[in-house]
Amino acid sequence: MDVRDNAADSRYEIVDGADSDQQSVAGYIEYHDHNGRRAFNHTVVEPAYEGKGVGSALARGALDDARSRGLPVLPYCPFVRSYLQRHAEYVDLVPEDERAKFDLS
Repeated sequence: MDVRDNAADSRYEIVDGADSDQQSVAGYIEYHDHNGRRAFNHTVVEPAYEGKGVGSALARGALDDARSRGLPVLPYCPFVRSYLQRHAEYVDLVPEDERAKFDLS
């Protein structure tokens, strides 16, 4: 599976069958950019892919991309926020003055 930024739709998508002609979006994270920050608003994993680690792979890919672009992250989405709580190596992406709001330390 491949995570890609679909900037036209303001979302990261995780795609099954990335190397074939028949690709399907297994899930996505919607985002909104404002004042140089990327706010993650909502995550969807299609039912056929639930429980298979797709959501975690999607969150990791989206956060890695934000880091590579130098974008601070605001995890309004409960799934992304929960991922950050379990993966301290990404908490530095959230501006220090915003971490308490998202229960991150």
